[in-house]
Amino acid sequence: MTRTRMPGWLAALVGGVTLIVVWWIFSATAFHPAEGSTFSPVPSPLAVFRWLFVDGNIAGAWSVFSPTLAAAGIGYLWGNGVALLLATVVLLFPKAETVITQIAVVSYCLPIVAIGGISVVVLGGAKNPGDPSATAIFLAALVCVFTTVVGSILGFSSADRAALDVVHVYGGGRWTQLRKVRLVAALPSILNALQIAVPTAFLGAVLGEYLGAITAGVGPTLIRLQGQLDSAGVWSVFLLCAVFALVAYGIVGLLIRLVTPWVAGKAA
Repeated sequence: MTRTRMPGWLAALVGGVTLIVVWWIFSATAFHPAEGSTFSPVPSPLAVFRWLFVDGNIAGAWSVFSPTLAAAGIGYLWGNGVALLLATVVLLFPKAETVITQIAVVSYCLPIVAIGGISVVVLGGAKNPGDPSATAIFLAALVCVFTTVVGSILGFSSADRAALDVVHVYGGGRWTQLRKVRLVAALPSILNALQIAVPTAFLGAVLGEYLGAITAGVGPTLIRLQGQLDSAGVWSVFLLCAVFALVAYGIVGLLIRLVTPWVAGKAA
């Protein structure tokens, strides 16, 4: 008996509709506004739609998200660049694996709120209104290190032993093995780690902005909306964050399909 697999777009559509229905039910029952009040911590999807499109707040979304996306992008490049460099050091000097792995674990276990508070004092925020926050960039880079270091080391270690021996027999050293064998074998794992780091970097940038020292971005906007008890606005910003993160995640996923087509079972 042949099983028919649901297309990816249909699964995403069904999942999205299900989430909206569950959200609507909870907003109308468990989080129904108290008598004599219109405030609800969980607004209905209709209220969020009205805030975005009827009230016209969607028009200013880019000005809100532009500094955050810039900080996330810069932090993403720095964090993953450092992580790939550390993974390369492990390959060239295997005895350093324990130290570098511990560094990656420590960077993941650090309380990001405490580190963010120190970063605001040391690095500050945005130099000019509309510029990305230095603290947001640092936190976006920090949260990317662990997954990329671990994914890269595992990928480099998955290289075929026979291929490595062939390179060694023909006089190739560790660097040649890295370029000719390990990098090709590790490419799927590295790209998957880079894809996972996309929403992580965005979250780190938002947290960095939320700590202050910046006047524009997602963080200050959330603080302002929360102070106004504008739950529809807060949820709208949350949803837009999810949309931007998913789009970036999908772009990196498309890059993976293009660069490593053999992983998806397609011809190169």
